Amino acid sequence: MADDAFAATAAPARARFRLPAAVRGLIRFASLIAAVSVVTFALVALSPIDPVKMSVGQATYANMSAEKREQLRVYWDVDTPVAVRYARWAEAAVHGDFGTSLRFNRPVTAVIAERAGVSLLLMTTAWVISGAVGFALGIAAGTLRGSWVDRLIKGYCFLISSTPTFWLGLVALIVFSVWLGWFPLGFSAPIGQAAAAATLADRLHHLALPALVLSLTGIAGVALHTREKVIDVLGSEYVWFAQARGEGRHSVLLRHGLRNLALPAITLHLAQVSEIFGGSILVEQVFSYPGLGQAAVTAGIGGDAPLLVGIALVSAVIVFAGNALADVILGLVDPRVREVGHGAR
Repeated sequence: MADDAFAATAAPARARFRLPAAVRGLIRFASLIAAVSVVTFALVALSPIDPVKMSVGQATYANMSAEKREQLRVYWDVDTPVAVRYARWAEAAVHGDFGTSLRFNRPVTAVIAERAGVSLLLMTTAWVISGAVGFALGIAAGTLRGSWVDRLIKGYCFLISSTPTFWLGLVALIVFSVWLGWFPLGFSAPIGQAAAAATLADRLHHLALPALVLSLTGIAGVALHTREKVIDVLGSEYVWFAQARGEGRHSVLLRHGLRNLALPAITLHLAQVSEIFGGSILVEQVFSYPGLGQAAVTAGIGGDAPLLVGIALVSAVIVFAGNALADVILGLVDPRVREVGHGAR
């Protein structure tokens, strides 16, 4: 009996001892970064690509002496075991040194800093467009369920969801750049002009078509999810009660259902940050847009492990930040979310 009484008093004490939410978040973030770096290094090590051969070129490598090849392999640590390379990289990364890119022959941090702004502008623009347009289309389809508008929106969503992003980019280039001439063929600045010298109008002109293409696939997911939620809201008892009091459907949806629609839409849209980043890699390749996606492809083809790991870590930070932002925005939209979180803690 005494042991049972002691266990009963000790259990609540153990239950009350929990790490603060911020500490738990930092632990999850550190675990995510470590896992991403380990997996990326392992994948590069398993790749059959020879970084020396890809960096200097096939013809140059064929005419190179054996001594020179060995010097380059030693310089780039090609034959060093991957565990040793990772340990060296991790020790330097803790002090802010993420290594030197083999393909760009520059510090990884410099390459990422130069291209991150371009990619973030592209992804943010596409993310905002996909969320706003998808939410509006979802409300329209759900409100007009069964009409030609609903069928048209659903058809668009199903068609776009099954279409590869790179194919959409190629079609957009052919139609809007080649045939109509409304947009440039690619790049983030006019050809022959330095990116730093490009005006804001030039940047927006080069950004518009890639951002629109990148936003198309995100629109479909938000629209279909919002449509189903609108149908659920319009079939709820509190909506029937409001309509029985004489309120119109649009007024009821705006006054009583918008918050219930916004919460799942925000959650879904912020969860699509990783998809936006993945899609930007293909879009940047199609439009020759000099961002992180294009640099990731270059690093992957050339076996540039330091740059590839750096870009993978940046993508992990972006996805983690998107999830954290979702918690903040949901708490602002509906205070009950914050109350539940505080109660759980």
